[in-house]
Amino acid sequence: MIQEKTFDEVMKRFREIEFHENFDMIVAIANGGIIPAGILNQKLGIEFQVLKINLRDANQKPIYNTPQLLSPVEFDFNNKTILLVEDRIKTGATVNFALELLKEAKLVKTFAVNGNADYSLYNENCFKFPWIL
Repeated sequence: MIQEKTFDEVMKRFREIEFHENFDMIVAIANGGIIPAGILNQKLGIEFQVLKINLRDANQKPIYNTPQLLSPVEFDFNNKTILLVEDRIKTGATVNFALELLKEAKLVKTFAVNGNADYSLYNENCFKFPWIL
């Protein structure tokens, strides 16, 4: 059985997390990173952009051998300090692909709701996010 977290307990973690950098922008990895990035955007009030990258289907099964950029990067990230947001980091393949795309940034720190990142709310077995229907 897949573990679940309540919306309130996840939001409590969002409210409590502290960042040690002053970010210029949040970059969400679509689709999973969009909701967490939106929540963080409410907290930080900075520019918000999206990288359209895909590796897995809705059931977390790989659909490509490697992550794929689905549309061009159309925002300026050169010399900017970025918070790169993903919902879940399992293998790191997608976030590492995104880091390579953003290599001209001044600094990129990673954020995951669940997984191994510079900043994460949880780093444990997979659980269903409360915003997933």
